[in-house]
Amino acid sequence: MPENMHMSEDKSLEKTSEGDVAGKKKKKSKKDKGQTWAKEGQPDPFEVLDALPEEKQQEIQRALHLFSLGQGPPKSLKDAHKHNFCFWNSQPVMKIGEEVTSHGPIQTEKPNIRQTCYSLPEGFCWDKLDLKNSEQLGELCTLLNENYTEGDDNTVRFYYSPEFLLWALCPPGWHPEWHCGVRVNSNRKLVGFVSAVPATFKIYDTEKKMVEVNFLCVHKKLRSKRMAPVLIREITRRVQQQGFYQAIYSAAVVLPTPVTTCRYWYRSLNPRKLIEINFSSLPRNMTLQRALKLYRLPEISKTAGLRLMTLADVPKVQDLLRDYLKDFYLLPILNKEETQHWLLPRDGIIDTYVVEDLGGEVTDLVSFYTLTSTVLNHHTHHSLKAAYSLYTVTTATPLQQLIEDVLIIAKARGYDVFMALDVMRNKAFLEPLKFTQGDNTMHYYLYNWTCPTITPDKVGTVLKPKCSLLREWRSSRLIGNKRCSVRCFEQHRINPLN
Repeated sequence: MPENMHMSEDKSLEKTSEGDVAGKKKKKSKKDKGQTWAKEGQPDPFEVLDALPEEKQQEIQRALHLFSLGQGPPKSLKDAHKHNFCFWNSQPVMKIGEEVTSHGPIQTEKPNIRQTCYSLPEGFCWDKLDLKNSEQLGELCTLLNENYTEGDDNTVRFYYSPEFLLWALCPPGWHPEWHCGVRVNSNRKLVGFVSAVPATFKIYDTEKKMVEVNFLCVHKKLRSKRMAPVLIREITRRVQQQGFYQAIYSAAVVLPTPVTTCRYWYRSLNPRKLIEINFSSLPRNMTLQRALKLYRLPEISKTAGLRLMTLADVPKVQDLLRDYLKDFYLLPILNKEETQHWLLPRDGIIDTYVVEDLGGEVTDLVSFYTLTSTVLNHHTHHSLKAAYSLYTVTTATPLQQLIEDVLIIAKARGYDVFMALDVMRNKAFLEPLKFTQGDNTMHYYLYNWTCPTITPDKVGTVLKPKCSLLREWRSSRLIGNKRCSVRCFEQHRINPLN
């Protein structure tokens, strides 16, 4: 904001006419001096924005966010009934408010598949990204890290490493055509992306090959060009060319129509750091020392035989997971290669621990993947390391004990927070282990498939990776963790006034 907003009170109100004339002449000459750009027309606003200091750019981003509150897609089913979904109403998806009692494809006949790419705005072109090319993989990392997920107040953003993207985007059976990019014609800059990976899901009693769509991203400066619907149409065309007509995807906003709605819960592992970076805040009448005591974990795990999964464990892990998931209504069907890809430990990406009994049998497993966020403009902390619960299967070890042991391991390995969706049987350990319920929701969707709504406890899959941490960041700052703290104090009989 301009600093000189008010005239000084002690300024003399009497000026001579000669002084006024001289002042006007001086101002006029000052206005003309050094402003040749004004004669050449309006400057490029993007160039002006890029020329500003980083602090000023972030201030503008925060102002734009405040200006846009209340706009965009609805965040509840109640609001969705009033929203006009121009694009989604033209797609084979369940309509908002539609009563569904059976399940099956919406388009039963194979559509006429378009052979040419959809048209892009002038100046842009399609590109198939080669993720085995380190330069193109680096371009994708830059696009996602700078534009895909960022906190509402521009203080934190996800960091996707090249290794993580290769894990997420190149599972068995992946197609390079499904790594769909948009570039600027003039400089070949990557400004848009959407991906799909093959998957087999069982919906109630029907097993279906489909794709999981993820990483829909458009450069911040191009959001007004309505490029996202074109990206969705194009990735749909490309997967249909390979014989896939159903898809599964997720979003934090309400689209037509969620097949299930679940929430992320988070468990503080490093309370001091989370408070210092404003991820969470201390409730009234609670000190930092009491918070550290509340979230303190044992030093040593309890479960005997708990170790990292190895390649030799893949067949047993596959069997354990298949037997565990069979009772859910929405679940993935993983073959041996997919089990190995998604669950075999990779440093800084995916961790799976198994429990081996005295007879050498694998009886339990627990897995989580890792996402790191960059903390912006903090004098001490520069990153936030989060673990995301994937699958937990117990046959011989109590569920709560196994998760607590994993929390102990994660804390010892430098994780700051542990995230878990309230899907599968996760609700059994969330409150007892002092997880905080987030205010934001995650909605799962099926493309070209209709089925009755599924409750979270009957969902047997975690769609990965998502930007939940950034949404919970804003939520936790707004609510101050008050509800969680009250529950924890009541449950564990800790008096915040002592």
